[in-house]
Amino acid sequence: MKTIFSIQLPHHFHSTRFLFHTTTRTQLSFPAKLFFCVEKSGINGSLDVKVVSPALLAAEKEEAKAVLTLFLKKQGLRKAIAARTINKSDLFIDHLVSKLHSKHKSWYLAGRELTTLEIRDALIPYLESLFEEHGTILVDLVESYPNPPVKDKSAVPIRPSSPVLSAKKLKAVSRVSEIDPDGGSLRPHVVYLMELGMNIEQIRSITRRFPSFAYYSLEGKIKPVVEFFLELGVPKENISTILTKRPQLCGISLSENLKPTMKFFESLGVDKKQWPKVIYRFPALLTYSRQKVMESIDFLLELGLSEESIGKILTRCPNIVSYSVEDNLRPTAKYFSSLGVDVGILLFRCPQNFGLSIEANLKPVTEYFLERGYTLEEIGTMISRYGALYTFSLTENLIPKWEFFVTTGYPKSELVKFPQYFGYNLEERIKPRFAILKKSGAKLLLNQVLSLSSSNFEEVLEKKMKKMKVS
Repeated sequence: MKTIFSIQLPHHFHSTRFLFHTTTRTQLSFPAKLFFCVEKSGINGSLDVKVVSPALLAAEKEEAKAVLTLFLKKQGLRKAIAARTINKSDLFIDHLVSKLHSKHKSWYLAGRELTTLEIRDALIPYLESLFEEHGTILVDLVESYPNPPVKDKSAVPIRPSSPVLSAKKLKAVSRVSEIDPDGGSLRPHVVYLMELGMNIEQIRSITRRFPSFAYYSLEGKIKPVVEFFLELGVPKENISTILTKRPQLCGISLSENLKPTMKFFESLGVDKKQWPKVIYRFPALLTYSRQKVMESIDFLLELGLSEESIGKILTRCPNIVSYSVEDNLRPTAKYFSSLGVDVGILLFRCPQNFGLSIEANLKPVTEYFLERGYTLEEIGTMISRYGALYTFSLTENLIPKWEFFVTTGYPKSELVKFPQYFGYNLEERIKPRFAILKKSGAKLLLNQVLSLSSSNFEEVLEKKMKKMKVS
């Protein structure tokens, strides 16, 4: 039986807010956590503790650095300042990695590695929320984590804040903690949200990003949406996450907008039984205009995808509608087509590919395999057989696994047959299995080495060894 323990590090992060050219102090709490996979084994119930492997941690840290670097540059920081910040942000990078472990702890238990896109999707919203709250001193916060920034230190400005906007935001945030003059306690919508499982800091965080949320009435806006989601089967614990991601949903009329929008998506093939999962994965889906959605649908139809397939894509990967047709979908489709890939099938199997940058993500992977002696046709076959191949980091995933693969003695053609090799954990799955194989002296197909369960792997290996003895 596997369980997860989280260790809460008692760090409280203080920051300096610059509003109206005056200085106030706000206490923040960043829950930095380390997750351990504990496997209960043995008759006496002894515990064997496995920590996420050092190699995987190192890879995730590099990915987190890359995400933070790109984010800082996107906010207007010069390359040199961004690089300097990254060099001083080791503890903050550890904090970002802990966010990944918290969000995807079940995947770690299963030995599942996060792709570049999944890491980016997990971290960018968090960085955006920090920027919304601390835009002018974000660099200072990152460099000083988890300690308070030096009081007289000049923060590196990212962009000037508007005094008017700051005043409105400050007023909205303060409203969250105000006592309702009629009831003598916190405002009804705040109490209701806390009963859903939110804490006061979460509600403040939502309000900082979306000040209008502080003025939504309980009976007129928040409660009807929450109760509607509960009726759909959305677990109560997921609703706070949904509202945190997209508080605007509470400002949408149920009868005039929300329900008709859902009916519209159902007409496109979204499985209405899967709405709880769809809304949880991508709550912004319900806020897109029909025109924007139809642009994406028309392009999918262009690729030859059936209405049934499109419905399944929208159900499994609703954020496909957030990708720009001209900036993402069409250029990416053209690129994969140049590799001889059936683009429609690839998009159906792994739509996440179409959110990647051609120059930063796709081309480097192709060029790497070309340099290893593969032809474009073979690379096309690999991506066709394993759609997630290009979603992995080149430097932190594909290269280390390739370098290990060449030590195994298998011909490189085996990777064309079984590119899924790159989806297995190097330290937890690949190396241990090959160590057992080497010790046995037997030879198995690459897919047999990795894809079989432990018991089936042992059984196949034992049969192979018996045949070797007979011969």
